[in-house]
Amino acid sequence: MTAIVTDPSGLPSAATLRASQADATDADALAQAVTGHDLVISAFNPGRDPDGTGTQAIIDGVRRSGVDRLLTVGGAGTLEIAPGKRVIDQPDFPAEWKAGALRTAAFLDQLRAETELDWVFISPAAHLEPGERTGRYRVGGDRLMIDESGDSRISLQDYAVAMLDEAERPAHHRARFSVAY
Repeated sequence: MTAIVTDPSGLPSAATLRASQADATDADALAQAVTGHDLVISAFNPGRDPDGTGTQAIIDGVRRSGVDRLLTVGGAGTLEIAPGKRVIDQPDFPAEWKAGALRTAAFLDQLRAETELDWVFISPAAHLEPGERTGRYRVGGDRLMIDESGDSRISLQDYAVAMLDEAERPAHHRARFSVAY
């Protein structure tokens, strides 16, 4: 397993982990770092990528590497609350998160136009916070999932479990899915 980071000195050492230094905006460096792997899991935040160079470099780098499976973290703002009505478009969506959520939506659109990679965009529930790892969660599609109390939440730990579950047992291809309790 290889972790690609800007500064490998911050990673804990582990026998099964190799650190590789690369910039997310450098498609050639990313391609070199991921060549030979079975899949790529990207935790890159498109919301912090104002001009889209990082998201495009990730797509291009994975494509050039010959790896055909790309799993990416997504955002809840791109989910629908009703057909054609996204969370991000609602009047009460937090203004401080809007620009980042729109960039995440643009990344999802980039992926939907992608024809070579077997990509997966995993959207969390509306509330994604540290908490308990239960290994139990619901899987949905493009609709924001809420529980019987009207809440939409999942722990960071279970969001990570959902990502790893998809990596180990692929159930989605060229699609977005969502996870929540």
